[in-house]
Amino acid sequence: MSTDADEPKTALRKVPVAWEALEDAFENNAPEVHSYLNAESGDVIRIVDGVAEPSMHARIAGDPGYLLVDPVSSREQYRWMERYIGTVEEPELHQKLMASIDGKGAFRRFKDVLMAYAVDRERWFTFRSERLRGAMQTWLETHGIEVVPREQWEVPSAEQVKEAVEREDKARPARKTRAVHADESRARLRELCELLPVRELDMAVEFLEFLRERRPMPRAKAKTAERPAGDDDPKDPSSEP
Repeated sequence: MSTDADEPKTALRKVPVAWEALEDAFENNAPEVHSYLNAESGDVIRIVDGVAEPSMHARIAGDPGYLLVDPVSSREQYRWMERYIGTVEEPELHQKLMASIDGKGAFRRFKDVLMAYAVDRERWFTFRSERLRGAMQTWLETHGIEVVPREQWEVPSAEQVKEAVEREDKARPARKTRAVHADESRARLRELCELLPVRELDMAVEFLEFLRERRPMPRAKAKTAERPAGDDDPKDPSSEP
C-alpha cells in the first residue's frame, strides 16, 4: 500500500515574485482593496473598488493567470501584537502596550507607543515581518509557487560611467589630422605608381599634371587706382566751375 510519502511531489512553479508588493498586499486587508498576483511574471496588481473600472476587476478576477491574494486578517494581526507584548520585559513599556490594544484604534495606538522606543520598535518590525513572511510562504506553496530572485537592474555609479566612456574613447580610432591624411595619400600614390605598367605611366603623369594645372589660382587683391594730382572727380560737386 502506497503512502503519501511515497507519492512524488508536484514540482513548484518558479516565479520571480515582487516580494515587497506582495507583502503590502498581505498586510492590507481593507474590504475595498483586492490584490492579485500574476502567476507568471510575479507582479502584483491592486484593484480598489470605486477607483478601478468594474470591467477591469471582472477581467482580472476571471483570468486563471492571476491569483487573488488572501491578506492576513485583522484578528490574526491583533494576535501578533499580543504575542509581541508577551516578549517585552520592561514593565513600563509592557503596561503601555497592553493599554494601547484595548478597544478601537488598537493598531494605531500600538504603533504610537513604540515610536518612543526605537529598539523595541525595530524588534517589533522584525517580529511582525517573520510572521508575515511565514503566512506568505504558506500561501505561495499552497498555490504551487516557488519564489526566485527577480532580475535587478543596477544603476551605474558616476565612476563606472566615467570608466566606460574612457574605454570607449580608447577603442575608438583616433581622428586623423589633415597632414597625416596627406602623407598617407602620397605614400599610397607612390605605391600605385610602382604597380602601374610602364605603358600607363605617361598617362598617369599627364593626368597628375592636369590636376596640378587646373588648381584654382589665388585671386589678386583689387588695387584702387590713384588719380593724378590735380585731376578732379567729375562727380565731385566741388570740382564744378
